[in-house]
Amino acid sequence: MIFIIGIFVIIIVYGPNLWAKQVLNNYNKKEYFSGNGIDLAKLILADMNIQDVKVENTDIGDHYDPENKIIRLTPEICGRKTLTAVVVAAHEVGHAIQDYDKFKPLRARTRMIGFAVKTERIGALIILVVPLFAVITKIPAAGLLMFLGGFATLCIPLFVHMLTLPTEFDASFNRALPILSSGKYIPEEDIPAARKILLACALTYVANALAGLLNIWRWIRILRR
Repeated sequence: MIFIIGIFVIIIVYGPNLWAKQVLNNYNKKEYFSGNGIDLAKLILADMNIQDVKVENTDIGDHYDPENKIIRLTPEICGRKTLTAVVVAAHEVGHAIQDYDKFKPLRARTRMIGFAVKTERIGALIILVVPLFAVITKIPAAGLLMFLGGFATLCIPLFVHMLTLPTEFDASFNRALPILSSGKYIPEEDIPAARKILLACALTYVANALAGLLNIWRWIRILRR
């Protein structure tokens, strides 16, 4: 039973990410567009008259930086002339459009991300020192309060991931897909595949949310020993 549960957890947590990588790789082999994903991102921004957003290369993954108004795209993916390249670029442009439209979930996520990274580290440290603190002070209530505080901070990154989900699905299906479906940027026969790629882009964040949930479960298991 434990083995079956373990397999189920692995499928739930890592399955979406593995499927997403497979989809992105499948449509990142054949090059047939006149421009690459980076070119498309610049073209869409120009067509929508969004002038304060820049597009640049990066080595740390395709993403949109709302604080500096920069779409950062990797040459490995968006620098190619494949369907994956142009669709992933359109997805990141979707985030820029969200920012332009003052989309509240995107702004809330931006505020929370930096805070979450710091508090996750603090929470892990607090939980680790709780037993020592309780022994030194000999005050069980103090140890309990520290534990609750540490556990709460570990939950914050999970909250951020959950907040990210509507932002990602909106960028894929309410922003990027209508643009791509207009017929101006990719052929109509590629729309079903583009929809699958956009779903893959969104599911990578579902996988991150599930991984965050697994991390909390892991700490609970450690503390019960």
